[in-house]
Amino acid sequence: MSPSMVAPVMEEENKKYQKGVKHLCDNGLTKVPTKYIWPEPDRPIFTKSDKLIKPKQNLKLPLIDFAELLGPNRPHVLQTIAEACKTYGFFQVVNHGMEGDVSKNMIEVCKRFFELPYEERSKYMSSDMSAPVRYGTSFNQIKDNVFCWRDFLKLYAHPLPEYLPHWPSSPSDFRSLAATYAKETKEMFEMMVKAILESLEIDGGDEAAEELEEGSQVVVVNCYPPCPEPELTLGMPPHSDYGFLTLLLQDDVEGLQILYRDEWVTVDPIPGSFVVNVGDHLEVY
Repeated sequence: MSPSMVAPVMEEENKKYQKGVKHLCDNGLTKVPTKYIWPEPDRPIFTKSDKLIKPKQNLKLPLIDFAELLGPNRPHVLQTIAEACKTYGFFQVVNHGMEGDVSKNMIEVCKRFFELPYEERSKYMSSDMSAPVRYGTSFNQIKDNVFCWRDFLKLYAHPLPEYLPHWPSSPSDFRSLAATYAKETKEMFEMMVKAILESLEIDGGDEAAEELEEGSQVVVVNCYPPCPEPELTLGMPPHSDYGFLTLLLQDDVEGLQILYRDEWVTVDPIPGSFVVNVGDHLEVY
């Protein structure tokens, strides 16, 4: 095949992957395409010298009871938060008041969004990083040589009245349910920031917390379709979150890993909890 014939074929192949892994799976997939196969040492489980490298036992992160943070036991909880931030960079929060319909409704309506026909989802595809709504695939689909097994929907959420009209109008209840989730997670974020800054005992923490109330808020929904060969690929590459603080709502499927003592370990999911992740900005601060 001549070079002039190869180029259009590769371009067409790349276009197929730009549509996302959900689109591939919906059209039937029994093997992981080469585009998604990671180098052997970077895979979640890989063979070396014919021996299977088994994952470590799941990690139980420090547990923060949000109700106790608001009660007389606050000093002890603050100490636990400080140690968790220093030792892990992560902790899990329970009894935060969002265990009920708010979280469940958000997960359910986002599942329905990703089940929409590709033509509906693709309305929000954009390479503009500042777009108020952006649907895409992989980690950085423009630059990634090897793709991640992940599609995403990113929603700018603060100030909410400014961005809400741009959010998906289908499913019909998406905006109302996602807006409720965004409002309540923002309130939770503000209380967690105040607690973390208080635990650090840094002068000016109150002023910093007030300034962060007017900072940006981004809601990111990740979709990881069932993979026929999960040992060959990754949902997300190793990375740190660039913001101040990430509140991560997991479903009951384990898969989140963090780097702890130079080893990647799987976080034990707790239904209804939030994983709180120290971002780059907080680490610098």
